[in-house]
Amino acid sequence: MKIPDTTRLSFTFMTHNDAGQLFELDQDVEVMRYINGGKKTSMEEIHSRFIPRLESYANESEGWGLWKVCTRLDELENGSSFIGWVLVRPMNFFSDAPQYHNLELGWRFKRLAWGKGYATEAAKAVMETVCAPEKINTVSAIAIEDNTSSINVMKKLGMIFVKKAIHHDPLGEMELVFYQKSLNN
Repeated sequence: MKIPDTTRLSFTFMTHNDAGQLFELDQDVEVMRYINGGKKTSMEEIHSRFIPRLESYANESEGWGLWKVCTRLDELENGSSFIGWVLVRPMNFFSDAPQYHNLELGWRFKRLAWGKGYATEAAKAVMETVCAPEKINTVSAIAIEDNTSSINVMKKLGMIFVKKAIHHDPLGEMELVFYQKSLNN
């Protein structure tokens, strides 16, 4: 699968070869604030936890995985560059009942990209390409309730608030807000 470029952004499927960029993104405590309270990710954690998790759900032909987001030439002062990623995987993938008809979207972007509409533009491009109506009937996203920037992206994607609940994950449980969009309208 290929995500078509937008006016400002290009997309590439991420693999273990992108560990350096994953590490680089996670070195800003503000980027990590709503992920783990602002703790930087070590390179050891990237290799021992993040990459194996990514590889467990990555399926490029389905569009599941992380999509590297880069600015196209001259969009930022320094030319084309990596600014973040968009995640796609079945909702509740790490449970006994993954929802293959309901794709979870997530995103993480460098601070220099905040407030420019990149997350919405990237997530919309990925969602429109990956969510084949014959397979997918719902798209979802989750966030810490205080992460108003991510919630605003969810709303701009047409998602509506569903619930506030405990999200269960092998890495731990967190109280999150759940947003969702039906694709069968």
